[in-house]
Amino acid sequence: MADLITVENPDDPRLRDYTGLTDVELRRKREPAEGLFIAEGEKVIRRAKDAGYEMRSMLLSAKWVDVMRDVIDELPAPVYAVSPELAEQVTGYHVHRGALASMQRKLLPTADELLGSARRVVVMESVNDHTNIGAIFRSAAALGMDAVLLSPDCADPLYRRSVKVSMGAVFSVPYARLDSWPRGLESVREAGFTLLALTPDDKARSLDEAAPHRMDRVALMLGAEGDGLSTKALMAADEWVRIPMARGVDSLNVGAAAAVAFYAVATGRPVV
Repeated sequence: MADLITVENPDDPRLRDYTGLTDVELRRKREPAEGLFIAEGEKVIRRAKDAGYEMRSMLLSAKWVDVMRDVIDELPAPVYAVSPELAEQVTGYHVHRGALASMQRKLLPTADELLGSARRVVVMESVNDHTNIGAIFRSAAALGMDAVLLSPDCADPLYRRSVKVSMGAVFSVPYARLDSWPRGLESVREAGFTLLALTPDDKARSLDEAAPHRMDRVALMLGAEGDGLSTKALMAADEWVRIPMARGVDSLNVGAAAAVAFYAVATGRPVV
């Protein structure tokens, strides 16, 4: 059973895992280096726990203690009970859901380990917006993608905002980072995958024409919002594919485009 500890000092060193959560650059460097990430909200905390992540501690406002009682009683990690005002002082924002947990990261698998059993893979290049990362993982989980591969400069899927937007889907879709880019794509091809680059370019075939659902193994490549896939990434692809647009719209947000493309890759249903 966890210890329930009331904390009244925002500078208490036991709350260090939760300090400055709105400082993106600080947390982006600190969390992977210290092997932790922050889960926010009851559902996300439970999903992280159920996915096998070890809990370091919890930070709860008083009214959430009863809600999380079964988790508190089950786990040995300390639980810090604080006022909403103190939680805001520590984290830097108003914690609307009243419950935070510091979780221990797991060792990431290698890309080769994931590719061995996967058939439908997402490959992201330079996607640095945490909201987009979370949205793409949520769609990948919902629409049957088997794994996610990230270029070295992609944002952290376990950053608090990504986890929150994904509603914990980052815990259910395995992911790995490619060691080099775009050279790492060659290992994906060698594993038997057809590399499909999603782009609004007129030279690309529509997803309906390409029929990725009929391919044995597909790696769908997505680029960052605005810039899209780099020239090097496009040149490394086996084929360019696009989502047909109407009413003069040239493209979709990468999160929305990913969901449409995943649906076509997994089911072969028309996207027009």
